[in-house]
Amino acid sequence: MKILLMGNPNVGKSVIFSRLTGVHVIAANYPGTTIGYTKGFMKLGEEMVEVIDVPGTYTLEPTSEAEEIAQEMLADGDLVINVVDATNLERNLYLTLQLAERNVPLIVALNMWDDTKHRGININLEKLREMLGMPVIPTVAVTGQGIKELVENIPEARLPHHPARNHDERWIAVGNIVEQVQFITHRHHTWRERLSDATAKPFSGTIIALAILASAFLVIRFIGESLIGYVLDPLFNILWVPVVLRLSALMGGSGLLHNIVLGHITGGEVDFVQSFGLLTSGLYVPLAMVLPYIISFYLVLGLLEDTGYLPRLGILMDTILHRLGLHGYAIIPSLLGFGCNVPAIMATRILESKRERFIAATLISIAIPCAALQAMIIGLVGAQGGQYVAMVYGTLLVAWIVLGLILNRLVKGFSPELLIEIPPYRLPAWRTVLQKLWMRAYGFLAEAIPIILGAILVINILYFLGVFAAIADFTAPVVTGILGLPKEAVTALVIGFLRKDVALGMLAPLALSAEQLVIGSVVLAMLFPCIATFVVLVRELGVINMLKSTGIMIIAALLFGGLLNLILQ
Repeated sequence: MKILLMGNPNVGKSVIFSRLTGVHVIAANYPGTTIGYTKGFMKLGEEMVEVIDVPGTYTLEPTSEAEEIAQEMLADGDLVINVVDATNLERNLYLTLQLAERNVPLIVALNMWDDTKHRGININLEKLREMLGMPVIPTVAVTGQGIKELVENIPEARLPHHPARNHDERWIAVGNIVEQVQFITHRHHTWRERLSDATAKPFSGTIIALAILASAFLVIRFIGESLIGYVLDPLFNILWVPVVLRLSALMGGSGLLHNIVLGHITGGEVDFVQSFGLLTSGLYVPLAMVLPYIISFYLVLGLLEDTGYLPRLGILMDTILHRLGLHGYAIIPSLLGFGCNVPAIMATRILESKRERFIAATLISIAIPCAALQAMIIGLVGAQGGQYVAMVYGTLLVAWIVLGLILNRLVKGFSPELLIEIPPYRLPAWRTVLQKLWMRAYGFLAEAIPIILGAILVINILYFLGVFAAIADFTAPVVTGILGLPKEAVTALVIGFLRKDVALGMLAPLALSAEQLVIGSVVLAMLFPCIATFVVLVRELGVINMLKSTGIMIIAALLFGGLLNLILQ
């Protein structure tokens, strides 16, 4: 099936074309001419169809070479999407009537629909559809509004069977249509319309997006740190430390069972991060280190979702993410990854192709640190200075971009265009936001606590059996040579497979330099994700693609860790 996009010049036809086909397009000149056109592909139901961006034309009675080519290409099309400037119906409908006289199914994309409201232009859509005898779909190509509805209505394209007219008769018919379907009033923009316009336009939208994301990060950190510093740390220190010390005395203060249950306790003090017992680190890490950031992250995410901003962010990010083989809505699972990689990988289901899901899941696993790991990066690395935290995040951003560009070229398959509805801005319902927050936080705890407790149990046993020492000896040349870390850091890197935040905490006693902490943090973030994420990767990607993703993780972690070692040390 071949779909032609036809319309007057400067009606947003090429933008609609990019919305439908993405960036995987072919540009060529029409045979025997210098007139260029572009073609691409889109998925329509289960079928792949060809979409051609025909050179802009005002008429099918050619007055230029471009218009001659447009008329010739019309003969090869199975269906025409006629893109019409909704703010200038009188000029645009002349071509629409000419197309309606040809034996080809037609659907009208009434583009620049947002501008009609701004200019006080009121169009009776039902009357217009009736008079033209074809589907008419209002669209805003810049933001993507109406594109999904346009695609859904392509099968409804009609053969209008308009009678043939001469030049003057068409203009009379156009005037009659415009007179009946359009009237103009004076109105002022509402603040929500101004905000919607500003957040969708590339320049202002990018500035607003950066401001919103920076503010969101600061709010997340403020809420998380406040919960830790003023609520959870005092609760653990005042209420739980005496219980732990009492149990430690009853269990003799040492031994395998003591170390598994309570961990290492010296000098009558409990270090909840490094003690590594079931009732110490096993409870403190998920409840007092991770949960506060999970709560703050999902609270902010819920507000962005329910105000209607996230879809606009997806549209804004579409062009950038397409270069990574994704479409704009991949920003949603990517943002989820900053809370927890598990729901982020699961959220890649919103992406339509296996290719996109593989690229998104791999990039999330490698370059998006979860809230738990971020808490440790900010706490442990941040103690050395803010510039070192910036180095960690900067390296992960570079890795995300570079790996995305490489995977976009290497991974075969099709990436469909972004088709989402753009809701109006609205005030969020707090009840709904809090319900979603509760469900997400409860889901995290239900999944994380058993995994953390199981990991601590296994690690203590393996540590007792000397397994980590053997692994450290075997991998020491790589860790010390390529990464510039002491061989004792191997234990932390291996434990990262079970829990990255705990693993990063295990680097603290090794007296690493600030540069080594940066390297260790980056390698831990990029190497194996936690075991829960691995389980989800297998379920979402399959065993073969999970193994491919794992191979990419190992190569990327060693490559970027080695480069950092060369640069920093």
